[in-house]
Amino acid sequence: MSGTDRYVSPLSERYASREMQYIFSPDMKFRTWRKLWIALAETEKELGLPITDEQIEELKAHADDINYDVAKAREKECRHDVMSHVYAYGVQCPKAKGIIHLGATSCYVGDNTDIIVMNEALKLVKKKLLNVIAELAKFADQYKDQPTLAFTHFQPAQPTTVGKRATLWMQEFLMDLQDLEYVQSTLKLLGSKGTTGTQASFLELFDGDQETIDKIDPMIAKKMGFENCYPVSGQTYSRKVDTRVLNVLAGIAASATKFSNDIRLLQHLKEVEEPFEKGQIGSSAMAYKRNPMRSERIASLSRYVITDALNPAITSATQWFERTLDDSANKRLSIPEGFLAIDGILDLCMNVVDGLVVYPKVIYKHMMAELPFMATENIMMDAVKAGGDRQELHERIRELSMIAGKHVKEEGRDNDLLELILEDPMFNLSREDLDKTMDPAKYTGRAAVQVDAFLKNVVNPVLEANKEVLGMTAEINV
Repeated sequence: MSGTDRYVSPLSERYASREMQYIFSPDMKFRTWRKLWIALAETEKELGLPITDEQIEELKAHADDINYDVAKAREKECRHDVMSHVYAYGVQCPKAKGIIHLGATSCYVGDNTDIIVMNEALKLVKKKLLNVIAELAKFADQYKDQPTLAFTHFQPAQPTTVGKRATLWMQEFLMDLQDLEYVQSTLKLLGSKGTTGTQASFLELFDGDQETIDKIDPMIAKKMGFENCYPVSGQTYSRKVDTRVLNVLAGIAASATKFSNDIRLLQHLKEVEEPFEKGQIGSSAMAYKRNPMRSERIASLSRYVITDALNPAITSATQWFERTLDDSANKRLSIPEGFLAIDGILDLCMNVVDGLVVYPKVIYKHMMAELPFMATENIMMDAVKAGGDRQELHERIRELSMIAGKHVKEEGRDNDLLELILEDPMFNLSREDLDKTMDPAKYTGRAAVQVDAFLKNVVNPVLEANKEVLGMTAEINV
């Protein structure tokens, strides 16, 4: 069978990295199950149950060589994925068969693994997010002095710089990083709490020894690389956890959309352009086109992640009492696919920022088409210094601005406000006087200083603290 006769997710085929795909792979899942069974057996042995070193070693010897064929065949008979893997593990470990999963319920492996997998996925998301921020920092520093039109309501406004605009994108990604680090720092394992969270099975196993039972969850957590388990639970950890994690991803998606939309608008203006490869085709019909396909893909995948965040929120809201199983099928889709999509989004962001092309001459042309209007206050002040009346000059410059605006909008002419002012004796200004007023750098305020301060005080300390994960590059499959 070629594999072309059934649906294959584009998240794995087109967008997500192999690294993220492995985190949500069957191998990662079922190897983690076995690690959890080993941790449980070791803990029970250390706390006094009659489990031997030989049994533990047998479990460890087969921690990674999972007999999927046996598990699959067994699941067809018992219709239970956890018990089929308990059985398959027992086939490989006949001496330890009787103590695998002792005192646990299915959520012991299922839910603890979900937390472990999300934690690993968040580590990769954090790594890529930091690399996006690092690339934006380089870009902002390089173009901190490049004046450009700023826009409010997508209408020309007081100038800023290209680098200052990049700090706005960076700041939102930094907010996402803070949210990610906080949520990740709060992740805990479920532990082993039994069918309704009461640990009743362990009361039986340990003859009611409360002090010993209290040690089980902390010991399992430590063996699995976590500090704590959730102090109380039903059969599952609270699905509120999934909501918090997916909200972090949705936040990153929102920031990525803002960034990509700005790039798309700038590319329309021909001021900034995303990477465009030599053999890339922009349109099947219009050979000249250079479409911002990477930025469009960022926006497209981000929309998916933002809406996907509704899934765990609704699931969390509708869990009944100690648990229902209407979370399971949804979690199998919403959590992995949210991470796979955000992984692809961050790769695209890295790729776009790394290859952004800036066109200063186009930026200057657009700036100079609007700057005369923005410079009117400075021109008026210069005319006052030359002996003019402020009130009369204000009215006259308003009239000339209306005339120049009419020329631009109704007649399609260039902005000729400067020529109109130059010809008007009321202003008593020379061409040299006006040229000095028309330096774009005069109108960018503290933009360059703000970039320097932001990089020095906010961005660089974060990058320095995480320098070991920087230096990534991202290749885009299609």
